[in-house]
Amino acid sequence: MKIGELSKRTGLATSKIRFYEDIGLLRLVNRSANGYRTYPPEAEVILNLISNGQKAGFSLDELRKLLPADLEHWQHDNLLDALHQKLADIEDLEKKLAENKQQLKNILAEIEAKPDDIDCADNAKRVISQIGLGKGVSSDTKDGKWTPPS
Repeated sequence: MKIGELSKRTGLATSKIRFYEDIGLLRLVNRSANGYRTYPPEAEVILNLISNGQKAGFSLDELRKLLPADLEHWQHDNLLDALHQKLADIEDLEKKLAENKQQLKNILAEIEAKPDDIDCADNAKRVISQIGLGKGVSSDTKDGKWTPPS
C-alpha cells in the first residue's frame, strides 16, 4: 500500500510515518523504481504498536529497542521486562503525583484558613515560610495571631 492509504488506516500523518521510517522505527518499507514508498500490511500493525506504546508512556527510544525487525521475532523476555518496568515507572509517578496533590491541598487549606487579623500578603508569607522550612503546612499562630517561625 502507498503512504496515503497507510495514513488513512492508522490515522497518522504521512510526515509522522516518514519520521518513524527515518529514525528506524518503521523498517517495513520498499521503494519502487519511481521512488514511491510501498508498505506491507504489517506496517499498519507496527504503526499501531508505536502509537499505542507512546500512549502507554514509552519513548521512541524504548520502542525502538522493543520492536522486532519483523513481527515473527519478538524478544519475549525483553518485552516482559520493559512492560514491568514501565508499569513500575507509572506507579512511582502516581505516588509522586498523589504526594504533590496532597501538598497542594494542604497549601490551599492553609491559605483559605487565613486569620482575620492579617492581610493576604502576610498570610502568603506565613504559608511560604512554612513550606520553605520543610515543615509542611500547618497553622503557626499564637493568641489567634500569626508569628513567623524563629
